[in-house]
Amino acid sequence: MFDVTLLSDTREGDLRKASFLTGDAVCSRQIDIELEGDTLRSVHYTGGCHGNTQGIAALVRGMKKDEVIARLGGIDCKGRGTSCPDQLARALKLL
Repeated sequence: MFDVTLLSDTREGDLRKASFLTGDAVCSRQIDIELEGDTLRSVHYTGGCHGNTQGIAALVRGMKKDEVIARLGGIDCKGRGTSCPDQLARALKLL
């Protein structure tokens, strides 16, 4: 219900691209992540509140993976036990 599911994970040199199916408790359906080393290059959500997910993606661009996990992990949306930001943190923990 809360966990993300890895759909794909590819590497091209130092660039890593991964896609995750999000848990049932959130509005977004998928998160696509690009990492360059341990730095987030881009994040794209499919579904969810478009303005909020764009905001999250813009704020984490250029951040280190561990910093994003520390800041976003555990954020709850309406008592659901997770959120779109928390789903991103859960996905990053798997990379």
